[in-house]
Amino acid sequence: MTTYSLRKGSAEKIKSDVVVVGVVQTEDGLQAAPGAEGVASAYGRRFAPLLSTMGFTGKAGETTTVPTGGVIKSPLLILVGLGERDRLTTERVRRAAGVAARSVSNASTVALALPALDADHVRAIADGYLLGSYAFTAFKSADAPGTPNEVVILSDVARSKDAGRALETAQVVARATCLARDWVNTPAGNLTPPLFADAVTTASKDNKDAKVTVKVTDEARLEADGYGGIIGVGRASANPPRLVELSYKPRGAKAHLALVGKGITFDSGGLSLKPGAAMTTMKIDMSGAAAVIAATFAIAELGLPVRVSTFAPMAENMVSGNATRPGDVLTMYGGKTVEVLNTDAEGRLILADALVKATEQSPDLIVDVATLTGACVIALGDRVAGILGNDEETVKSIKDAGERAGEAFWPLPITSEMTEKVRTNSKVADLAQHNSERWGGTLYAAAFLQEFVGDTTWAHLDIAGPAFNEKGPHGYTPSGGTGIGVSTLVQVAQSLSDGHRG
Repeated sequence: MTTYSLRKGSAEKIKSDVVVVGVVQTEDGLQAAPGAEGVASAYGRRFAPLLSTMGFTGKAGETTTVPTGGVIKSPLLILVGLGERDRLTTERVRRAAGVAARSVSNASTVALALPALDADHVRAIADGYLLGSYAFTAFKSADAPGTPNEVVILSDVARSKDAGRALETAQVVARATCLARDWVNTPAGNLTPPLFADAVTTASKDNKDAKVTVKVTDEARLEADGYGGIIGVGRASANPPRLVELSYKPRGAKAHLALVGKGITFDSGGLSLKPGAAMTTMKIDMSGAAAVIAATFAIAELGLPVRVSTFAPMAENMVSGNATRPGDVLTMYGGKTVEVLNTDAEGRLILADALVKATEQSPDLIVDVATLTGACVIALGDRVAGILGNDEETVKSIKDAGERAGEAFWPLPITSEMTEKVRTNSKVADLAQHNSERWGGTLYAAAFLQEFVGDTTWAHLDIAGPAFNEKGPHGYTPSGGTGIGVSTLVQVAQSLSDGHRG
């Protein structure tokens, strides 16, 4: 297990197997970034020609490895590009640390001498390295790659309390994010709704520092209590649905946050069957549930003075003679009726039940997280999530929280036109579950969810694009499950504890 620490020291003098430093682009050419000045000084006039000879340009995310030959104490130097000096943000530093983590191999000790000017930069470096080190190897027959015994972050503020807290927070949030990633990456046959619920219970018992209680409601109780959405989606599967509730109630809580996450452990599309190729990655359709559960554990482990009530409805959307048909009407938890027009728009059905349940707790704010619509991917791509809600200030504050956490969200509107469609498109039920037109799918889905939150302040995060990275790793983001949402939700809770809305 790798230990992480802060130390005040010079990169050129520290005895470590590997030293990582940054390089920035300036009008005068490449220069050492803050933290790397001593290394550049040790090389003297050879530093810039060395970079040029190796074809190193300093662009963000670029790396090169240099055997030092005794020029500095460490035998190996990893240079990471940070891009233009005038655009050196904490997010650039976070991504550089992630790239560095993937560049390190067979090292027992690693020293990170990236820009660590204050606690925010310390947090960014720790975030990036911890998340960039992630690998999912549960189903690999070969041994997992080795990890360093110690990672040291070099900083002049190493002895400050703020920096120490930043490092501790980074470790807690990164562990939670990696837990969410593990669940998202697990094959659907190994994480059915009952198995997912069991995994949450086990995680709660294993994390005794997070004082979170877990309640699991099975299919019989769900049906008896009128959870028509969860039952309607899950009844075609041999693996029955579940509703997992988590509760964290610290003394002196300054706010009450409710979290709701979509937990479709596999989505075949139901009778509105997906094409085969579209099912390949549908184990990821529980990314929202993974995010809200993991975030709850992190908030509790950090001891933030915010009450958290979390609801994760879990179901498999499968095909059988018992499957919900297009045209069927479901009675949701709370009594509203919904005409199902497309069984592949199932996520909003299970979320609707959970949102009503969340409102019964009278929270100050509800945030739901879901891989909800392909339309959001078309609109925003695979690195930006959508955010919609019933309060503009809250939407903006959560977007800002995501920016501080290194996660990108973009606001989209819930128009009156979409609200009217949700309420009038069905001739036989209170609400129509699916849009009758091809466009505006993300807006329609959010308008549908809004029908189940009443007057409670609410925001909806559509993470369909960035929840799973089907391409190569970038920055601190691996291939596969990304764990998006965890860090932002923790930041939202931190803001609430500080007296802000998000």
